Amino acid sequence: SSPSSSRRIAVVGAGMAGIACARTLMQAGCDVHLYERLPQAGGRMRSVSGPYGSFDIGAQFFTVRDARFEQALATVPGLARPWSVSAIRNIDAQGRQSTRAAASRQTHWVATPDMQALPLAWAAPLWDAGRLHLGQSLKQLEPCIEGGAELRWSLHVATEEHGEHVHTGFDAVVLALPAPQAQALLQGLQQAGALREKLADVHMAPCWTVTLAYPMATQAGLSTLGPQWNAARASHDRIAWIARESSKPARAQTERWTVQATPAWSEEHRHDDAPRVLGKLQKAFGELSAIRVAPRHANAYFWPHAETTQALGRSHLWDGTARIGLCGDWCLGQRVEDAFVSGLEMALGLV
Repeated sequence: SSPSSSRRIAVVGAGMAGIACARTLMQAGCDVHLYERLPQAGGRMRSVSGPYGSFDIGAQFFTVRDARFEQALATVPGLARPWSVSAIRNIDAQGRQSTRAAASRQTHWVATPDMQALPLAWAAPLWDAGRLHLGQSLKQLEPCIEGGAELRWSLHVATEEHGEHVHTGFDAVVLALPAPQAQALLQGLQQAGALREKLADVHMAPCWTVTLAYPMATQAGLSTLGPQWNAARASHDRIAWIARESSKPARAQTERWTVQATPAWSEEHRHDDAPRVLGKLQKAFGELSAIRVAPRHANAYFWPHAETTQALGRSHLWDGTARIGLCGDWCLGQRVEDAFVSGLEMALGLV
């Protein structure tokens, strides 16, 4: 049942799913407010910049299969550019090209000048309208019945500067968060029992990501220090993926690599500190890339919910009685496009 009367809607989580959902609701004339815990929008399309250029520390590229996603990309012409797919290899634990089938022929796209540029561009209308609230962490959802009317929701959010706030009077709440975070927020709510049950089967794995920069390659007059390929999926016990950031379109030319650990290794080292993880993954990176020199820059980032290992199998969840919706890439898989489609379909179900 679509709550067509729901006009004031809170969307929690400004990653790709939350932005797609909130944008669509705003375009449909809803009084929508998007809340994000971090000081910036983008979720796992986050990029970080340093003295040697940017690194995409989450999503590495995206595919375009859904016509609606293609249409949305047409609203930001030139922002997405193809990244040479022939550059993606399969390598074994020693860094040798393996005999496993090569990547499919589909185009791998990246946003420019970094991956975060895409969610930021799509979030801009929400920001301009005062509908995007950054640095606001949802602590509790509270039901409230106003004047004997229908169920409404209050959001208790914490901010670093101004302590806790309560935002009231929402007809519906959409949690555009990783499944475990949504599960935790719904934990004490008797209204959300049915949603919690459906979430029980979804599983997400963590990922340690390391960024490495080698400016000495350019200084030594070399075009690159490392291998001839620009990205690889590795069958290695520690590392699943490595990419030469400088090979992506419209990026700084300084040799830079992003290294992503396997889900199993990331889980096993979930509680390790960053320097320890850096040491272990740098050693493994040296084995795979034959780059043995120490990087000029190295950093490690931990994503607690990076990869969907068991998806929900439908685009979103909506409980018409509780007036709570759930969306995210984990509904359909783990692609950027899955997140977009999930957020879009969640919004279309509400208007």
